[in-house]
Amino acid sequence: MRGFILRRSAAVLLPLVAAASAADAQGQVYRSSAHDYRVVKVVDGLVNPWGMAFLPNGDMLVTERGGRLRIVRGGALVVTPVAGVPAVVAAGQGGLLDVALHPQFASNRLLYLTYSKQMPGGSTTALHLARFENDALVGGKDIFIAESKGRPGHFGSRITFDKSGHLFISVGDRQIAPEGDLAKHPAQDLSNHHGKIIRLNLDGSVPTDNPFAKQAGAKPEIWSYGHRNPQGLLVHPVTGDLWEVEHGPQGGDELNLVEPGKNYGWPVVGFGVNYGPGKAIHASTMAPGMENAKHVWVPSIATSGLLVYTGSKFPEWKGSVFVGGLAGMRVARLTLDGQKAELADNLVRGIGRIRDVRQGPDGFIYLAVDDAQGKPTPVVRLEPVARK
Repeated sequence: MRGFILRRSAAVLLPLVAAASAADAQGQVYRSSAHDYRVVKVVDGLVNPWGMAFLPNGDMLVTERGGRLRIVRGGALVVTPVAGVPAVVAAGQGGLLDVALHPQFASNRLLYLTYSKQMPGGSTTALHLARFENDALVGGKDIFIAESKGRPGHFGSRITFDKSGHLFISVGDRQIAPEGDLAKHPAQDLSNHHGKIIRLNLDGSVPTDNPFAKQAGAKPEIWSYGHRNPQGLLVHPVTGDLWEVEHGPQGGDELNLVEPGKNYGWPVVGFGVNYGPGKAIHASTMAPGMENAKHVWVPSIATSGLLVYTGSKFPEWKGSVFVGGLAGMRVARLTLDGQKAELADNLVRGIGRIRDVRQGPDGFIYLAVDDAQGKPTPVVRLEPVARK
């Protein structure tokens, strides 16, 4: 049964000085309910940064949606992009998307990319595995290609790993309109990968214990279904729970606890309405057999990026969930009490569209700032400021 207390996303950030952009925010001090902090620029000049990953040697990899994988080294952007990246369809919301290191990267140098891949009749979400050597990708191959197609958007594409040798990736609903018999929408159909969370072995093969692996007519890679456009995905580093954030339409972004075989309702139930005049999509916000979200944003903030903080730089934030907001231009901090989530702060409002949120090996929180028109933007990080 889908049911919970809806909390509207009121702004609870208390900036000491209002910031108009990431550049303007440099050095300003912000106050939240638990920590004062400042926004510090790490590197500038990225075009539509989408995903970030930290290498053992201190370098950082950043994807640019247009198709470039960039290296940040010693606080500077390496001029030459990484060679060997697969050809992407850089149209609409598609392009080069997430990047993640193999859990044994230190010994095998393998990494994963998600991207929009050209296929007959359109593009789809693909997962690419390659070895990173001498600032280039070698031996790359696609190990999963989603069976989905539609408009050039809602590719999903976040990557995360559990501790048992599995990886998860998200696939969006490809903007298939929520019309007609909503129970027959592709996101509700197990015979395709629209609007699904996918679980694979690290080599791309299908685990035999996936919930639909033995169900006739179902795609065996599916872990959960009924999602819209999941652009945040992580395995909780302590509990092992799988968490996800996805875009609602006009209202109704969701934070979900994702469990195997469960249906998360899109587009049958939800809190959003159609774009423009706000025409209703759903007959209800809940229905039997459809899982409840742990938090809903109304209005939408366009959730992207997801982090559970485990560092020591912000001790009062340890265990909190951080969610980036594109249209909302913020980072939402939520506290977890077991599997119950509650909004605590809206951080760094006004510095730009937050595409990704990561914890660095130094314990700071890193944000990829995106510009919808493709103007160069920075990666910044949050650093604590002692309260006086």
